[in-house]
Amino acid sequence: MKLIYRYFFSFILCGSAMNAAPKRPNIVFLLADDQATISMGCYGNRDALTPNLDGLSARGVTFDNHYDTTAICMASRATILTGKYEYAHGCNFTRGKLSKRDFTNSYPLLLRKAGYMTGFAGKFGVDLEGRNLPSGEFDRWGGGPGQTSYATAKNASMKAYKEKFPHSTLSYGAFGRDFIRSATKASQPFCLSISFKAPHMPDTPDPQFDKVYKEKVFKRPANFGREYATHLSQQSKQGRQWERWQSWKYSSDYDGVMRKYHQLVYGIDRAVGMILQALEDNEVAENTVVIYTSDNGFLCGAHGYGSKVLPYEESVRVPMIIHDPRHVSAGRKLRSAALTGNIDIAPTILALAGLRSPAGIQGRSLLPLLDDPRGKIHQQLSLMNCWGPMPTQCFAVVTEKWKYIYWYHGGEKMDPAEELFNMETDRLELSNCVKNPAQVTALNEMRKRYDTAMDHLKKAAVNNHRVYSKLFDRTVPWKEKAGGRKKG
Repeated sequence: MKLIYRYFFSFILCGSAMNAAPKRPNIVFLLADDQATISMGCYGNRDALTPNLDGLSARGVTFDNHYDTTAICMASRATILTGKYEYAHGCNFTRGKLSKRDFTNSYPLLLRKAGYMTGFAGKFGVDLEGRNLPSGEFDRWGGGPGQTSYATAKNASMKAYKEKFPHSTLSYGAFGRDFIRSATKASQPFCLSISFKAPHMPDTPDPQFDKVYKEKVFKRPANFGREYATHLSQQSKQGRQWERWQSWKYSSDYDGVMRKYHQLVYGIDRAVGMILQALEDNEVAENTVVIYTSDNGFLCGAHGYGSKVLPYEESVRVPMIIHDPRHVSAGRKLRSAALTGNIDIAPTILALAGLRSPAGIQGRSLLPLLDDPRGKIHQQLSLMNCWGPMPTQCFAVVTEKWKYIYWYHGGEKMDPAEELFNMETDRLELSNCVKNPAQVTALNEMRKRYDTAMDHLKKAAVNNHRVYSKLFDRTVPWKEKAGGRKKG
């Protein structure tokens, strides 16, 4: 009899423990394309009208030093999915596709395997080994190949929204709204990933918002224009980023270009508002974590450049907001100056779902920074460009105080170059400290950090990126690199 009672009470206790187990949160991951921090009010731009994003910032934790370790969409998106640096996953436009193994270990597939209902809409933007689009890997799919279109009717998986939402940005908001409505009827948590095309070129904003920035004159950044590029490397001026200062009219029509850019972001803000409202309407807002960021920034005329790719601040440092309504951080307008990167997104999402990160992930969960926004999870991050003209390809390391860039390429018009910027006093990167005698100690320290980062690259680089073990090695002379670079 005593044994029976013991089993009975054990059963009761186990049942109580199960009932007391924390409910897994829903997760909404929102990704913009080419969005610079200057496009949001919560990042200090009074010209920007982003009420929903600013509200999300006020309710969550906003990260002020969040970097996309590769500032171009495919490589960055693969990093977001996997938690790995580009050299470790090997995916970019010209060097290779994301492997089956890495995609299997990406956050959406791992969450679905763990019982989450998953949905995706927007620009998938990653080429996969052995398949085209992963529509069958999600419970609901609204994604598209390549760059997708701003015209909803041209996005095959989104045509159901073309009449009411002819511009794709709001169609993704509607997709998110509908997914949330259906997902809340299931007895499982959900993970919704929305990947906006906006504000990527071509700058085709939703015409219903034409009046928002009509005749608006924007304040130019203090590093706007080519007079602020004389101290920067010749290598950085060899690609399309230099040419687009003129062809994209930053030089001749800055206000016109920025009106369209900000109008595209305004459309995102409205779509985000639709998704946040859907969480409230379906009574799941209090158990849903919302993460907002961008796959890379945009130079927007800084130093006389257009586009992205280069490891300068406007290109690599992007918005990042996490709102966890269950957490003590909620509603306190907290900001974190900790060094964080896109390698951290996958491990953060996995941690929220109560899952361990698979072997090989190089990022770290950001959740400790919700507990202590003044804490640190990285001493340094690696930044890289492994795409486009060879002279513009480079490797860099950034800390909370310094950024060091090594441009390996030499030739008739240039020698390999170093750049050193003080992130505490010179966020606009107006002064290259490499030749400043007062910063010799800092330069030597950052060179050592760079070499340490290179050691990690050499150990983890997949086949299609192993060429960078030599090209980015600052101890290997240019002549030796030039002799073998065609083989890479």
